[in-house]
Amino acid sequence: MRPSRSPRYGLIIHWSEQDQAFIAEVPELPGCAADGKTYREALANVEVIIREWLETAKELGRPIPPPKGRLIFA
Repeated sequence: MRPSRSPRYGLIIHWSEQDQAFIAEVPELPGCAADGKTYREALANVEVIIREWLETAKELGRPIPPPKGRLIFA
């Protein structure tokens, strides 16, 4: 049996020269970000952080924004 999947929030993954790491951010979830030495590590780490962010929001009774799908940046 597969574990339930997290809602599908948009991600931004970029290289940080300052941190010497890939940074994965979830713009729809304030403060939700992770890093990793590789792109794939950053992606795996942020998937964990998304689940933890959602669990914490539920425990604290905070609203959880629904995934908006494709994000548009100007």
